[in-house]
Amino acid sequence: MFILISALAAGAGLYYFQVYAFYEEVPEGRVELTSVVSGLPEPILFEDYEGIDAESSPLRYRDCFTTGQSQAMLTETYLVYDGAEPRVAPGWFECFDADAIGAALQGGEAIAFLGVENVTYGIDRVVAVYPDGRGYSWHQINACGEVVFDGNPVPEDCPPIPEGGLGGAAEGGVDG
Repeated sequence: MFILISALAAGAGLYYFQVYAFYEEVPEGRVELTSVVSGLPEPILFEDYEGIDAESSPLRYRDCFTTGQSQAMLTETYLVYDGAEPRVAPGWFECFDADAIGAALQGGEAIAFLGVENVTYGIDRVVAVYPDGRGYSWHQINACGEVVFDGNPVPEDCPPIPEGGLGGAAEGGVDG
């Protein structure tokens, strides 16, 4: 009986820490897209912001917002992001549905943009926007991150690893 109760308690604790414990609400987010002209992230107008993040992994960032800027204007002004794959958010963060966002991206309804390249080394912030102005952001491993996080040397076309290293990504991988 002791082993069964211990196993249940450990399972419940593990579930709590994975799904709830490390996330924090992002009270005042900033939505940025990378300009076609300058190559630098620029803030866009938005409202109705909800966001979460966690210090335990750079991939745990998610947000939801609305913008009045049209997809046509955004595609002329900001870099489109190929290969966007939204990551599943915790079930309690109800505004972010990775499966629906992914389907909208594949079906051409939503368009993905580069928010911030290398927001953390090897991790890009990706922003998807629907025609009605709904927007969603998440962090995604980029091509340089895939190579480096696997323990391989930095490719020539990638920026050098920051002087402080990769933080938690180098020691224990990147989760989400």
